[in-house]
Amino acid sequence: MDIGKRLQSIRKERGLSQRELAARAGLTNGTVSLIEKNKTSPSVASLKSLLDAIPMSIAEFFATIEEGTDNKIFYSAEEFLEVAPQAGFGGLSLRQLGDASTHSIQLLDESYPPGADTGPEMMSHVGEEAGIVIEGEIEITVGDLVRVLKAGEGYLFESRQPHRFRNNGLVSCRVVSVCTPPTF
Repeated sequence: MDIGKRLQSIRKERGLSQRELAARAGLTNGTVSLIEKNKTSPSVASLKSLLDAIPMSIAEFFATIEEGTDNKIFYSAEEFLEVAPQAGFGGLSLRQLGDASTHSIQLLDESYPPGADTGPEMMSHVGEEAGIVIEGEIEITVGDLVRVLKAGEGYLFESRQPHRFRNNGLVSCRVVSVCTPPTF
């Protein structure tokens, strides 16, 4: 997906200028311009801030219209939808199962290479999040609490609390997570 083109298209559909969107999202006009021209890739948190200013969820932003997905039950690994802006740029990977905009739950297969994170800004959104670390370890910040979780450990929190994920370790980390409703 061309993130910049999609963001520009949605911004224009909503009648917003780059400057207005940037102000609403707490970013600079130059940052929005660079994202729309695909000259920079936004962090997950920055994209979330932009979409909150529209308003639109990340699930809606990455939703694809496909024939027959309403009744689709099984998905191959190739059918997961990459929703992390950094995909292909050595950053984290957030692969979504199905079209979360048509369901009441969002499931993600998350991969964090060493040094990857969701961005310096804390995220928050309506709903609840839960996940299990499958391999490696991940540092999770929720509000003022910080904890490093290892394989087999999990988390569950109300996602209006500001939160952030990052891999400070030397090996890749994999997390399977859910969010309900799919507002991420």
